[in-house]
Amino acid sequence: MSQRTIGFTETVLRDASQSLIATRLPFDKMQPILGLLDSVGYHSIECWGGATFDVCLRFLDEDPWERLRKLKAAMPSTKLQMLFRGQNILGYKHYPDDIVRRFVRASVRNGIDVIRLFDALNDVENLRVATAAAVEAGAEVQGALSYTVSPVHTRESYEKLARELRAMGAHSICIKDMAGILTPQAAYELVSAIKDAVDLPLVLHTHCTTGMAYLTYLKGIEAGADVIDTALSPLAGGTSQPATETMAVALEELGYGVHLDQAKLFELAEYFKGVRKEYVEDGTLNPISLMTDTQCLEHQIPGGMLSNLLSQLEMLGALDKYEEALAETPRVRADLGYPPLVTPTSQLVGTQAVQNVLAGERYKNVGQEVRAYCRGEYGTTPAPIDPAVREKILKGEAPIQGRYADTLPADAFEQAERELGDRARCEEDVLSYIAFPPVAEAFFEKRRTQEEKRASYSIRRVDE
Repeated sequence: MSQRTIGFTETVLRDASQSLIATRLPFDKMQPILGLLDSVGYHSIECWGGATFDVCLRFLDEDPWERLRKLKAAMPSTKLQMLFRGQNILGYKHYPDDIVRRFVRASVRNGIDVIRLFDALNDVENLRVATAAAVEAGAEVQGALSYTVSPVHTRESYEKLARELRAMGAHSICIKDMAGILTPQAAYELVSAIKDAVDLPLVLHTHCTTGMAYLTYLKGIEAGADVIDTALSPLAGGTSQPATETMAVALEELGYGVHLDQAKLFELAEYFKGVRKEYVEDGTLNPISLMTDTQCLEHQIPGGMLSNLLSQLEMLGALDKYEEALAETPRVRADLGYPPLVTPTSQLVGTQAVQNVLAGERYKNVGQEVRAYCRGEYGTTPAPIDPAVREKILKGEAPIQGRYADTLPADAFEQAERELGDRARCEEDVLSYIAFPPVAEAFFEKRRTQEEKRASYSIRRVDE
């Protein structure tokens, strides 16, 4: 066996915690082990982007930019990686090109080294601006293929996408399997095809949802994958990634080069066992998230989307409609042109499936996001939207021609600055507000109140 080296991207600080504990990992629970993480020998540590930005502001009372700066200061020796939703940035809609560029530059300026860029529809026009901005800012661009299975998603279509990403300036390619539906043989064939199509490092990302991830990684590595995404064992498995320690031991025994300090990995695992225990005891870590769900191979619904479906139905007092909603989801996906089920299209498809089931009539009730999708505000769909469905939703309204981002205001940043006034202390504050306006405003108010309390306490201590 060759001594080809396999790199590891550690996901415990982002995707693993997002998959299993709803991203509720505050900085103070990371802080004690960041130095140790930095010394293990990872290819990169994914620690920002995805849902972390929203959750920091909304639930953890943390400034996500400040968190990133602290992460960089604590882990200067390892590349820090983020997940970036192309023209959606870290939100759920498209933003103007100027905002995308500013967000990319700010991410790199505050500590990001690797930006994994993906689009929910695999529409390269939604990745072009962010890719150019990241290259210009000096970041390593990882162009991601959102993996799914449908009549229009073929090996040839993924090869074409990989070539387009390389032509735009991507430094590496990632096969992003968010639902854990990439089978071992499909991984072998797809990795082989992409490695033949583009001479770039290839990263393999999957989830353990269907129970095949370990085999999928092995076959992908045999076909030439260079890097795999893994999570420290206490936050691995289920809807998360395969365990870092397990893959490291297995690959080393198979003769691959694994440049990770395994003693430190086991020390880190001991620390995260304590963290995991807290989330089990408070109910955040739902045992369902750790179960193998082979049905996912049929309905292709990622774990986070399943929990959203359950949550929506529970709030509406309609849990008895779960199986119907599950069956309706693939039908809605087909109607809407087979979008990969990843943020934000997973939410659009899932919510519409619930609406169809509850109304007893398909597309009787349609949310604004689905209308926007049918108008073309999310980009070009993998297959055409069913004409009858589109007509029922748009009621004669003509779809957008060209890029939706070209229709957005060019002065969005300046407008946000005026709205915020002195509540914004820096460019990063303005970008937080643009991404999540009400959430950021609430955070700024809490920040101001806390600072006033601390100042008042300090004055009292001096007087005493």
